[in-house]
Amino acid sequence: MVEINSRKAAIVGCGFVGSASAFALMQSGLFSELVLIDYDKEKAEGEALDISHGLPFAKQMNIYAGTYDDISDASIVIVTAGAGQKPGETRLDLVKKNVAIFKSIIPEIANHNKNGIILVVANPVDILTYTAAKLSGFPSNRVFGSGTVLDSARLKYLLGEHLGIDSRSVHAFIIGEHGDSELAAWSSANVSGIPLSRFCEMRGFYDHESSMQRIAEDVKNSAYEIIQKKKATYYGIAMSVKRICEAVVRDEKSILPVSSMQTGKYGINGIALSMPAIVGKNGVEGLVPIELNDAEINALTTSARKLKEVIDESVML
Repeated sequence: MVEINSRKAAIVGCGFVGSASAFALMQSGLFSELVLIDYDKEKAEGEALDISHGLPFAKQMNIYAGTYDDISDASIVIVTAGAGQKPGETRLDLVKKNVAIFKSIIPEIANHNKNGIILVVANPVDILTYTAAKLSGFPSNRVFGSGTVLDSARLKYLLGEHLGIDSRSVHAFIIGEHGDSELAAWSSANVSGIPLSRFCEMRGFYDHESSMQRIAEDVKNSAYEIIQKKKATYYGIAMSVKRICEAVVRDEKSILPVSSMQTGKYGINGIALSMPAIVGKNGVEGLVPIELNDAEINALTTSARKLKEVIDESVML
């Protein structure tokens, strides 16, 4: 059995998201070895070379283009490969194209790496996390997606801007699908332990309902706006990948809203979506039961039902 190297990662897919993630990981100092894999090997070689030229300004690291033979001891395999989201296209529109791509990628990963973690980043991330879990045969804790980690960061950023405070003091989650049916868990949102509505009033904001609706819509539409303006999103998700890898490599037990297989809470079972989870060296080590009101629970189960319908209609494994 190949021993896992906790300081080695692999990225499958060297498009905008994969290469930006590689760049973020190079700067992080988390890994001493990073292998890049792409169907276009020259693209992977070019990205590895370009990023490696920044190493004199960072920490010592070996970054190179490789094949699946090079991932056997990688602690984390980050899958960004897939068709990109085009202007006017929803994440769910990508399902059939990217499930087909995953049918060629995931078995290769599972055949070459038996004990690492698969981190799914390609969209639609919830459907592809489910697909990866089924195709790999890995324990569910070792297959999870970036989920709504970025959406939650967008929520914190917008709330920080709205309130004129450091976004790192905002504690709030987007949950459910990473996509159009996602929802903000306002019931559990707070600023340094102070309930959000009370903190808003401390800052002179009283029109809570309209502000919450506006901010939640802005979060949901952020990707569409960015794609419309610059054709793709990649920096924010690259930072999200770095954050998730930090939690795993350092065994932080951090609570992050990653996409993982659900096991019955709120009647949601057998699909992947985002709920706050404890993330450490073993992957998803448990879900965190945050407070939700009846309307939020209803929205969450609706989101789950929409994902289940897509899986039933489009994912043939």
